[in-house]
Amino acid sequence: MTQEQRFKVTYSTLASPDPELHRRYDEAVADFRQHAGETFPMLINGEKRFAAETFAKVSPTDTSMVMGYFQKGTAQDANDAVAAAKAAFPAWRDTPWQERVTILRRAADLLSDRLFKMGAIMSLEVGKNRLEAMGDVEETADLIRYNCDAMEANNGFTRPLKNESEKHHNTSVLKPYGVWVVIAPFNFPGALAGGPSGAALVAGNTVVFKPATDTSYTGWLLAEALHEAGIPAGVFNFVTGGGRSVGQTLVDHPDVAGITFTGSYDVGMNILRSFTTGRYPRPCVAEMGGKNPVIISNKADLDKAAMGCMRSAFGLQGQKCSALSRIYVHKDVKDAFMEKFLDLTSKINVGDPTNQQNWMGPVINKSALDDYMGFVDDLRQHGDIVFGGKRVDESGYYVAPTIADNVPDDHALWKQEMFLPIVMVQPFEDFDEAMKKANDVEYGLTAGFFSEDEDEIQWFLDNTEAGVLYVNRSSGATTGAWPGYQSFGGWKGSGSTGKAAGSFYYVQQYMKEQSQTIVD
Repeated sequence: MTQEQRFKVTYSTLASPDPELHRRYDEAVADFRQHAGETFPMLINGEKRFAAETFAKVSPTDTSMVMGYFQKGTAQDANDAVAAAKAAFPAWRDTPWQERVTILRRAADLLSDRLFKMGAIMSLEVGKNRLEAMGDVEETADLIRYNCDAMEANNGFTRPLKNESEKHHNTSVLKPYGVWVVIAPFNFPGALAGGPSGAALVAGNTVVFKPATDTSYTGWLLAEALHEAGIPAGVFNFVTGGGRSVGQTLVDHPDVAGITFTGSYDVGMNILRSFTTGRYPRPCVAEMGGKNPVIISNKADLDKAAMGCMRSAFGLQGQKCSALSRIYVHKDVKDAFMEKFLDLTSKINVGDPTNQQNWMGPVINKSALDDYMGFVDDLRQHGDIVFGGKRVDESGYYVAPTIADNVPDDHALWKQEMFLPIVMVQPFEDFDEAMKKANDVEYGLTAGFFSEDEDEIQWFLDNTEAGVLYVNRSSGATTGAWPGYQSFGGWKGSGSTGKAAGSFYYVQQYMKEQSQTIVD
């Protein structure tokens, strides 16, 4: 299978009927297990770079497995990467946008061709089940293609302006900024690295990419594909290491013209604040967290609601910025909803995500496990854990999907992003009061609604303070955006630009406008 494969996996895929897809994924997992433990370099100015120290990537699926060893980069490595990107910028900027598009589409095709290898590694590196992992690979390629399509559809973003006379020739041109830093999170190590990197590159910027420490392997696979596709030396640089050393050096570097960060609200806001302390303003595309609600009407299809809530609360172990964490259900249907929701949750298999029967894998690391145990203990003391609330397998960081009920309104976890498979449920009687609670958080990323009433649906669309809204979506009440089908960007503390990925206005954020007037 290549990109022409018979069955394409997206985040809305409930199950794959294609046995060939599963066979090839299983083969890729088996092949990787025979080669685990290799050492991987950084990539700076087109050359492999090795540091004095390395760090081991341990799989959260099996803490006895070292997946690979990666370079513990230093501030000097980060500085060298920026210098390489700065030196490479003029030639890449002056490369016709059509040639940049050709190279990046080639990279996207390489990623699609490596679907099973990358999916298998991502499952073991992050803990994604096979459909989530392969969906991430597919989305990475599709985001790159989408950004290429945007350049093509807009003729490289060169557009005529009004002319005062026949002698005047006025043009608007979007041009790249320069060196662009991309700092990616662990949860979507392909899509949230390849998407912004692809946008920056196709726009004519050069890139320094730092993956999350937990997902350096997928980061290397992305760098490898871009390099093999023909990205010139210095145009895309890959550095690994700690956030305080490598990451902070990149954020503070005066030669960095722009940055894309995806991660927590606290870190994102610190980057936004520090990134404005230079000589002049610099663009910062910060995609931050979410505390995403669902409102379930007494006129809802409860089967749809239960399935959508289960998939959004517990997919990828709740470690999505779009994950459902708050359910407000009308008091008249709460008992009926909970019966269906608990039934679906009880059927979730937790275990090695490379096994087809397991839908939930482990949380990402020991710190996440400790947070989970602390949160469930807190919720147990202040409410009721009606399902889950425990570790289920000590071979990896496996925990049970958890549902909490009867938690007081003033409890901090109604507003704090947990980033774990924990969802809180509360009944409501007054719709406007439910909406007030849904909006009363720092975040505004995604939200869901279930109702068969058209007036109620419009009320939800008109009043919800979030960038991504879903109505009656059983495949994911708050999750599952796909490039070109759903734009994905947050309001309030969930995003810094008001523009969304995978939609009409994203790639332009990586360019600045110049007005050109020529008089005959």
